[in-house]
Amino acid sequence: MLIALWIILIICLLWLALTELPAGWDGHSPLPYLIALTPMLWIAFTALGVSGLCMREWGFAACCAAGLIASLMRKTAYWLNDLKSPNTGEAIARKIAERKAREAQSHTQATQGTPRLDDAHDGRFRVLTLNCRFGHANAAEIVRTVRDEDVAVLALQELTEDLVRQLDAAGLAELLPYRQLGDPQASDNGGFNGVWLRVEPAQSTPTGVAIPAADVPAVTLQVSPMRDITFASAHPKSPQRGCREWSEGIIGLGALAHPQQNLAAPDAPAHETITVILGDLNSSIPHPSFRKLLASGFHDAALDEAKGLHPTYPTWLPWPRIVIDHVIFTDHLHASDVQAVHIDGSDHMALAATLTLQDKHEPVNAAARETWPESLPPLPKKKAREQAQR
Repeated sequence: MLIALWIILIICLLWLALTELPAGWDGHSPLPYLIALTPMLWIAFTALGVSGLCMREWGFAACCAAGLIASLMRKTAYWLNDLKSPNTGEAIARKIAERKAREAQSHTQATQGTPRLDDAHDGRFRVLTLNCRFGHANAAEIVRTVRDEDVAVLALQELTEDLVRQLDAAGLAELLPYRQLGDPQASDNGGFNGVWLRVEPAQSTPTGVAIPAADVPAVTLQVSPMRDITFASAHPKSPQRGCREWSEGIIGLGALAHPQQNLAAPDAPAHETITVILGDLNSSIPHPSFRKLLASGFHDAALDEAKGLHPTYPTWLPWPRIVIDHVIFTDHLHASDVQAVHIDGSDHMALAATLTLQDKHEPVNAAARETWPESLPPLPKKKAREQAQR
């Protein structure tokens, strides 16, 4: 009996170790599926540990406890956030100050009324993303949610032309009159993507970055002479459509974190572009490919707020749902009021978040860091260029 339990424990530990593979190595079937289920391994470790305690096998129970703690480490980041950093006292003080500021703001809004956010210049704006499940999501409910949540930026995936017409008929254009859609292609994974917003963008493109999946439409708003915000709607392929393309699509979105520099005027003052990616990214922090995306310069809204997981898929299972829909952004934004919202007709929950512009840098969440540092082969691009010039 004990030998069988040890075998099961070793299998669970090896299963958990898959989350520590280098980014890109998870692009082989069935690794994306196995890694997606690792947040549930705490159940197996708990059951094995209880069995060990009942059998008075203390060494075995201790190993189960270690596995249990390891399986919960990344999940706890959705509540603890940067409180895991060495300067815990400073982090706690900052959290308390932020909570008091939010309470004061709520009191002001209650007494004076909540102002309508007409554009990003107000510094705060509500965003919403939803996978529309082959265009079957209820258009009227989407529009009602946009109105009720006071959404300024809407990102939809798996769109169809028929659903776009239904959204127009339901009044979406009155709330969010500007939009950019991806170009429909035969290779689209479930449909094309789109972005709707309240104010006219300075720039827009149906393909913000080329990945092996549906187009990633992107729009750019100018919020100050030296600062822009780019919003993109993304939907990398699911592993069942090709594990390698799934991994390449997720990692490829990292290019949006570093817009191209102005080569025509290299001495010009730096123009800062904040990037927000919304969508069904078919991955979460246990996946090395997703952590590689975050390591390119993005913060996850749910990790940033640190008030819970906000799982979004599938809608028909209250538990266990998994986290695959995300709002991620580069520096100088802070996320709050992150919520999963049910929309009829979709197998995904919509994900809403309030983003606030700020001058300070947002701390990187320890659980989202890459397992393998970029100094490992292949060489970082900067070092590779230096060696090529020698």
